Amino acid sequence: MSSQPFVYLASQSPRRRQLLGQLGVAYELLLPDDTEDAEALEVIHAGEAPKTYVQRVTLLKLQAALVRMKKRGLPAAPVLCSDTTVALGSTILGKPDDAAHAREILTHLSGNTHRVLTAVAMGTARRQRQALSISQVRFAPLTGTQIRNYVASGEPMGKAGAYAVQGRAAAYIEHISGSYSGIMGLPMFETAQLLRQFGFKV
Repeated sequence: MSSQPFVYLASQSPRRRQLLGQLGVAYELLLPDDTEDAEALEVIHAGEAPKTYVQRVTLLKLQAALVRMKKRGLPAAPVLCSDTTVALGSTILGKPDDAAHAREILTHLSGNTHRVLTAVAMGTARRQRQALSISQVRFAPLTGTQIRNYVASGEPMGKAGAYAVQGRAAAYIEHISGSYSGIMGLPMFETAQLLRQFGFKV
């Protein structure tokens, strides 16, 4: 395998950039422009299982990014994508639409254990690989005031499951089983394995 000088990261998440940087891998951002409807890729199909959903969306993101790279005439390099979803039982709890929706999601998570599924996909036009990290997170029972105050902080917006494990929500999390970095949005172990498959020394 020939070693690659850098990878394209097709993610707008600052947390994913931070985590990828921790692995010491050089990367360039490969983000959608105004002509792409990135949100359309995340539409949930009726009856879709959380695992199926997160893996499907991640592969769609990878395929869209590979097309983007070619369309822009960029130098060829592997592309890395990731997607995170939160599931309570078989129910997918996506990003909140507004503050009321965020309060509703957090009310469901209060006092319960949920799963955080993060899929990572890496590939070129010829070869694509995927990995999946599944963790469990238990929230303490939350009062209505705690939920309202947390939502008022603005942190839940744009986050799957309406919370950020590395933020203020940590004060309400009783137990975690699995990958902390996976819950943040980029599981380091699985990502390192994929990088090695594409010739990176990690």
